[in-house]
Amino acid sequence: CKTQIYNTYYIMKLLHISDTHTYHDLLQIPKDIDIIVHSGDCSNPMNKIESYKEIMNFIEWYKGLDVKHKIYVAGNHDSAIESNTLGIKDDFAMAGIIYLENDFVELEGLKIFGSPLTPSFGQWSFMKDRSKLDGYWKNIPDDTDILIVHGPPKGIMDFSYARDGKLESCGCKSLRNHVLSRIKPKLFLSGHIHNCEDIVNAGVLKLSSHNTWFSNGSVVTDGKFGKLSSQGNLFEIDENNNIIPLSL
Repeated sequence: CKTQIYNTYYIMKLLHISDTHTYHDLLQIPKDIDIIVHSGDCSNPMNKIESYKEIMNFIEWYKGLDVKHKIYVAGNHDSAIESNTLGIKDDFAMAGIIYLENDFVELEGLKIFGSPLTPSFGQWSFMKDRSKLDGYWKNIPDDTDILIVHGPPKGIMDFSYARDGKLESCGCKSLRNHVLSRIKPKLFLSGHIHNCEDIVNAGVLKLSSHNTWFSNGSVVTDGKFGKLSSQGNLFEIDENNNIIPLSL
């Protein structure tokens, strides 16, 4: 792991966004945030060169935000990142963006782990068979404070319609088991499953029997790209690393 360590203690604000799919320019980023996290899918196409162009456009936008710490975790539509087309992973670092791929960073007294992996669906990027994902989740440190995974745990803001029209819970069951039973992060950030038709996945949720806040930061609705359905989710982190959702 390449671990980067920063230490400053004060009340901070964290903005979580995801699945911008080239529409990042439509976001209204608050001026007083300290950390911004994008949990994947700034791009769209499978074609690596087209994906590269879209991701470079996003990097230029992300770099220009007046935010102290910027984090990016890739998603299944970020094909140029999976292939590292033209060394694009280095472009994140050169732009001052922390890129996490099954790795962690220690930032402002918080251990933050990021993974782009999701269960297989079609021929998209960073996907693994559900039976193999547990081996990856085992490597997430127990003391992770903020866990960023492109896709959600099973049953938590992960509902969509399957091709046969039936409602389906698309998240990863193994990830859910690790998050709820072992890791128990203060904050879990994902996207991947957008709002669709009459289903709202974007937003924040805390299960009654657990202390983790779950955030789906997707900002688009399936079939309605070009108009944002969310501006992301905002959180306050106090000096004791307690996390409180805020309204945008």
